[in-house]
Amino acid sequence: MKGLILAAGRGTRLRPLTHTRPKPVIRVAGRPIIHYAVENLLQAGVEEIGVVVSPETEKDLRLALEAYPVRYILQEEPQGLAHAVGVARGFLGQSPFVLYLGDNLFQKGIRPFLEAFSEGVSAVIALVRVENPRQFGVAVLEGERIVRLVEKPKDPPSDLAVAGVYVFTPEILEVIQDLKPSARGEYEITDAIQGLIERGRKVVGVEVQGWWKDTGRPEDLLDANRLLLEELAPRLDGEVEESHLTGRVVVERGARVVGSRIIGPAYIGEGAVVEGAYIGPFTSLGPGARVVRAEVEYAILEDQAVVEDTPLRLQESILGVGAQVRGRNGLPRAHRLVLGDLSQVELA
Repeated sequence: MKGLILAAGRGTRLRPLTHTRPKPVIRVAGRPIIHYAVENLLQAGVEEIGVVVSPETEKDLRLALEAYPVRYILQEEPQGLAHAVGVARGFLGQSPFVLYLGDNLFQKGIRPFLEAFSEGVSAVIALVRVENPRQFGVAVLEGERIVRLVEKPKDPPSDLAVAGVYVFTPEILEVIQDLKPSARGEYEITDAIQGLIERGRKVVGVEVQGWWKDTGRPEDLLDANRLLLEELAPRLDGEVEESHLTGRVVVERGARVVGSRIIGPAYIGEGAVVEGAYIGPFTSLGPGARVVRAEVEYAILEDQAVVEDTPLRLQESILGVGAQVRGRNGLPRAHRLVLGDLSQVELA
């Protein structure tokens, strides 16, 4: 069994965070999102892993995954999930494989999907019950068997949405080879799965155990960060002086917490500095981030982000790599902003 992680997408719904970095390398609970995908595959016994990248995402993904023995497969142009699988044909060969969307998170891992991949089954599809199935590909089941897939239906036949993990036999590559582009000009994995169904092959749906998150929007990132932080085991490897820490708090090696209060769950990354500050629940600070004489709660600060001398608490916020939020004393009393495309600011 091989693993194939798709990480070539541009993450347009997360701009401006993804203007300069791909979505799978954004940190939640202190780790790049794609780390959770790789770890889930390894824990399920899948050790030969390929990662589909684009010319724009390859460099950042190589840096994020340098500790893992993965193989990189280049998708020159984004032409859909099925196209990305087809590009990986040389890596996959005649092996069955797990297809894993690199921006998805699964609380309980992926082992149940592999266990359902038994003799006579051509595909196993992860399914999750959702409140608004119109936004997803939706499965129609007869027993455990998927008999039809509908992409973003106006009148959903069920509330079972297709999540971001699939297990296939190599026959899916034959179906993909004969696929036609969809109305939006892409080769859709749902069309490929429907092709298996139309060939009479057995396609099984397995509901996700625990929570599942597609980290497509900023609010999804914050919620994923919250869910992962809730599972933290407290650990103090850094320096803590004259501070009060409550609940599940991780302070990584090289981090400094001085004269501050932290209410967990919270994660303070390697080399981060918290000084004269308040860190509220569900906050994670990336390596080298700084919160000085400021308050932050329910937030993600990426590597080297800075919040300093701010008069109001930052809440439900995401700061990208090197982003800075600083207070300003004196006259004139005014806000000074330098914002990239699609940035959002709320001023009280």
